[in-house]
Amino acid sequence: MSTVYVALSADFIHAGHINILKTARELGDVIIGLLTDEAIATYKRLPVLDYDQRKMLVENIIGVSKVIPQETLDYTENLREIKPDYVVHGTDWRTGVQKITRERVIEILKEWGGKLIEPEYTENLSSSDLIRDKFGIGTTPDARMKKLRRLINLKPLVRIIEVHNGLTGRIVEEVKITEGETIREFDGMWISSLTDSTAKGKPDTEYVDITSRLQTINEIFDVTTKPLILDGDTGGLPEHFHLTVRTLERYGVSAVIIEDKIGPKRNSLFGADVQQTQDTIDNFSFKINIGKKAQITESFMIIARIESFILKKGLEDALKRAKAYIEAGADGIMIHSKEKTPKEILDFCDEYSKFEKKVPLVAVPSTFSTITEDELIDAGVKIVIYANHLLRSAYPSMIKTAKSILMNRRCHEASEVNCIPIKEIIRLIPGAE
Repeated sequence: MSTVYVALSADFIHAGHINILKTARELGDVIIGLLTDEAIATYKRLPVLDYDQRKMLVENIIGVSKVIPQETLDYTENLREIKPDYVVHGTDWRTGVQKITRERVIEILKEWGGKLIEPEYTENLSSSDLIRDKFGIGTTPDARMKKLRRLINLKPLVRIIEVHNGLTGRIVEEVKITEGETIREFDGMWISSLTDSTAKGKPDTEYVDITSRLQTINEIFDVTTKPLILDGDTGGLPEHFHLTVRTLERYGVSAVIIEDKIGPKRNSLFGADVQQTQDTIDNFSFKINIGKKAQITESFMIIARIESFILKKGLEDALKRAKAYIEAGADGIMIHSKEKTPKEILDFCDEYSKFEKKVPLVAVPSTFSTITEDELIDAGVKIVIYANHLLRSAYPSMIKTAKSILMNRRCHEASEVNCIPIKEIIRLIPGAE
């Protein structure tokens, strides 16, 4: 009997999939190459169902004789191992992201005389569209919270960017680019104390309290589904921090990052130019431990932010603190720097790689912005946070528009050059039409 290979994500099974499988079944013995969670995460959103759940579904479809993992978007390894007589895929991959993959499959099949069979694509049926519609309905706090740990486990680098209101949340939800065979997007959101305060016209001195910040989070969560990490400043008093952890879990926040400083809040990027005091290792470890004991779920993460470089304490102090905070229960380590080059961060990463006990590393390249994501991956960083860029880029544009109106005594020039059409701004938000 002929062997037929079909690669599927199978996150949402629909009529188009059934049509493909019906064609494959008529040709011979059907083997499904089920894309792993890691493979899917390289080119689009995390699958709603994990690999084992999807495998169970596909195994129970009539005509499927075997399900094996396909570890990458590329078919090469599985095809050369199985040497199928046929590969079946819909015509939709003749253009777009998977065009290169299709060409590669055709070349590999030539090695043993295999054939590519392409049933006509079922119009108006797309797993991505179905998933997008599902996300349009929303998500639950628990489902959102769990996504960050899944992303850390599946992706070489989790890409996070700052949000400060519902509109910026929509930008992170929707913006993506296609490059080669992959679709690149932001994996989640960061709500910075700096940009949250600034957007409210308040100083970044912890004047905007947790209650006000939760209101911002709630507005963002109303219109998004991606995970969110909160900039928790110092975390406050230990006896208050455990209450904060419980509240953040209840909302569905995935992680809080707290910094090892005490006293009046001053933004870290001021460095030693202003009075800032680092907490003792014992005190901060106690705060981490209090927070971990307060957790209800295993999904929530407490990430310790080390300020040793900011306060000119040096590499040895940073490493000593990292070890202590991990022992106290920290789920991640953020190493912070305000230098223009990434040297001290990379030095830390190099030494950190020798630790016997490690947790995910977080980097925030606000000042050492020339470093690339590939370089961060090579250094062992698992989460990169672009911590303030949406607000920083919006402000100059708004100033430019305001000055244009004042200068021209009308809004025509600003409307034509600086502004998107009114209809487009209306359509940014689902349900506006």
